[in-house]
Amino acid sequence: MMWSLLFVTPPVLGFLIFGLAPLLTSFGLSFMSWDMLTPAEFIGLDNFSKMLDDEKFYKSLFNTLVLLVGIPLGMICALTLAVMMNRSLKGISIFRTIYYIPVISPIMALSLLWQWMLNYDYGIINEFIWKIFGVQGPNWLGDPNWVKPSFILMGLWSGVGGTMVLYLAGLQAISSTYYEAAEVDGATRWHQFKHITLPLLSPIHFFVVVMGVIGTFQSFSQMYIMAVDGGPEYSGATIVFYIFQEAFRYFNMGYASSVAWVLGIIIFIVTLIQFRFSKRWVYQD
Repeated sequence: MMWSLLFVTPPVLGFLIFGLAPLLTSFGLSFMSWDMLTPAEFIGLDNFSKMLDDEKFYKSLFNTLVLLVGIPLGMICALTLAVMMNRSLKGISIFRTIYYIPVISPIMALSLLWQWMLNYDYGIINEFIWKIFGVQGPNWLGDPNWVKPSFILMGLWSGVGGTMVLYLAGLQAISSTYYEAAEVDGATRWHQFKHITLPLLSPIHFFVVVMGVIGTFQSFSQMYIMAVDGGPEYSGATIVFYIFQEAFRYFNMGYASSVAWVLGIIIFIVTLIQFRFSKRWVYQD
């Protein structure tokens, strides 16, 4: 019994110190005004009422919701790659590794790389557009209309490899007897993909959507590096970037905590809705 408690104690202490304690502290701070220099002052629901009148809060929340468009786009690209990689070809493992490399690369390095690639004057993407089409490419990170598509494009490139691996594992887990029976019945390749592959991959669809939504709501690093001060007209600021600014630039710790709790509630509700409706389309074998 003593040895069991000894092994359990470190993770429990870690959760209490680095998980539960900050969580409860932020909840208390959400009802206070605190700049880290003077004593905290209880102000009730003033932080939440201020949030409802803050234009930057709605702007950052809207930007975050727009980035959710990248989830279905990434799923389509990843599934297409997985189908292509699910073949017994010589050297296919090399291509699988190449597509997966961005997933394990540091996000800071990737952000700096894409900041250079998306540069308006000398970026490789605009150079490519000029060479092929003979026109000047958009100001990706300087135009409010192109900042969010830039983040979506980067997210597709950096995250599609991980989703591809999940789909590839799912494809290889599907028994060939389903396809053999479908061929006997005269089903075409498209009908096999539509009525066999897609339904049997529905648990992976569900997992990717849930994790993608949570990850998008928590996105911060690339916005912090690529969009200076939230980008033009605050078009590159996500809700977590907004929380970071309020907490560590303006030292509004109480207000930042209230926004963080609202974000947590939003993520919880969205995730709960996804689980609630998953029974209607997720196939359980």
